[in-house]
Amino acid sequence: MQIVIIEDEKPAARLLKRRVEKLGYPVQQLLHSVTESIEWLQNNEHPDLVFMDIQLSDGLSFEILNSIELKSSIIFTTAYDEYVLKAFKHNSVDYLLKPVDEEELKFAIKKFLALQQPKQTFDLTAIKELLTPKAATKYRERFSVKVGTNIKLIETSQIECFFSENKVSFVHTKENKNFIVDFTLDALEIQLDPKKFFRINRSQIIQLDAIKEITVYSNSRLRVILHSYNREEMIVSREKVNDFKDWLEAV
Repeated sequence: MQIVIIEDEKPAARLLKRRVEKLGYPVQQLLHSVTESIEWLQNNEHPDLVFMDIQLSDGLSFEILNSIELKSSIIFTTAYDEYVLKAFKHNSVDYLLKPVDEEELKFAIKKFLALQQPKQTFDLTAIKELLTPKAATKYRERFSVKVGTNIKLIETSQIECFFSENKVSFVHTKENKNFIVDFTLDALEIQLDPKKFFRINRSQIIQLDAIKEITVYSNSRLRVILHSYNREEMIVSREKVNDFKDWLEAV
């Protein structure tokens, strides 16, 4: 089976590639834009299956489908909301919500193999109408925290990291101050721009601009040193090291 991934965020593309190949299915090609995808598909045999992100750097992936009569089955990868996902489902389009879950990925490929149809049919116009600019993912620009009886606003640009202690989440600022935030790290991870923030382990999320130094740690892990945070060591967990390196290279 031949597989192609169309995804403009290179770390996300490489991560999806690793997860697909972990399931035993080699990925033939990674494509990162509408233009590159059209050119490649015009000059190469179409694969059996395409994982296709919706919002690419130079437009919507539907422009590819308008330009090319794709002879492949499609699994969309998307960060769009539930309303849009229901539209995909109604139109018999497979989709994976980003960040892609390994079990859902496995199920989607199994579904494709079970169907073994040359191409899904769907109402392209109906789906495109839902993809207005307001549907694009918006990330947090600031957080409000309580300071005594007052409310303080913290811009994300002033944040070094988030961390969790005793089931309580904290934000650490560049002013070397800590404040309690009313979100779990799981919830914060979804709200933060993935180009600027990375969850290095279960209890810490760091901001790119806050990184002062990165050193090699034991057991193939990495230690991250921030400019002011020194509450405890920041160690990139073993399973996140490759993704962390991809993240650093992409930004």
